[in-house]
Amino acid sequence: MALFQQRRVSIISLVLYWPMLLVFAHIPIPESVRSVHVSDKCLHFLAYLVLTFLLWFSIKPQEKVNWRKIPVWFVLFGLIFYGVADEIVQSHIGRSCDPMDVVANFSGIFFCLLLLTFLTFLPAALLIAGIVIFGMANVSRTNLAEIFPVAYGVFDLLAYTIFTVFWLLNMNLFFQKKPAKLQRLIFAVSMPVSFLLIVRIFSTMFGRETSVEDIIIPALTIFVVTTADYVRIAFLNKTGKISETDNSVSS
Repeated sequence: MALFQQRRVSIISLVLYWPMLLVFAHIPIPESVRSVHVSDKCLHFLAYLVLTFLLWFSIKPQEKVNWRKIPVWFVLFGLIFYGVADEIVQSHIGRSCDPMDVVANFSGIFFCLLLLTFLTFLPAALLIAGIVIFGMANVSRTNLAEIFPVAYGVFDLLAYTIFTVFWLLNMNLFFQKKPAKLQRLIFAVSMPVSFLLIVRIFSTMFGRETSVEDIIIPALTIFVVTTADYVRIAFLNKTGKISETDNSVSS
């Protein structure tokens, strides 16, 4: 993915995500959510994990985190200050001000910056998407898909679309010279499907029931995204717009 595209994706996502996060943090928690015993600390961790990722690559799309430079400390302390201020404001609108929420926020911020010390945009995006999917699948003691079928179905659709797209982009870094053949499609499908199975196996181990929809929706999403990419590359090869040795999912 080109540098300009990375920054554009990060900024657009940040502009959409941060206000949404702000709204959800300042509305009363529905009783239906309380009743399923959702781990709010896990949600805080995931929320600030994503926020830190988007903010960093909006500011420094071409760089890993360098702890010897000012930008990382600007992001770290800026987000810590925001997280503390957010908790204080919540205490005035009927939400509790929990110091452990601040700890969860900091954990998400620091963990993300630690990852970005070693990973560039594409591998970091894939890993963080996977962490969010795994976390959301196990954030509750009960199966959220049974209680919020539409909302959870939409989450699965969007989350596995994002995960699969970033897997295809990462795959292209190592398989640029692979032509659009069936073997490529099988390889493209295998990793997201394996991840889906791992998530569901761990959910079962944690005592959460898995419904048929929990498998079908993500599996269909993965199949549609990978097939569409395969067809696109094959078409570009056939029309000569890209060569057999330069199949780029980010073209």
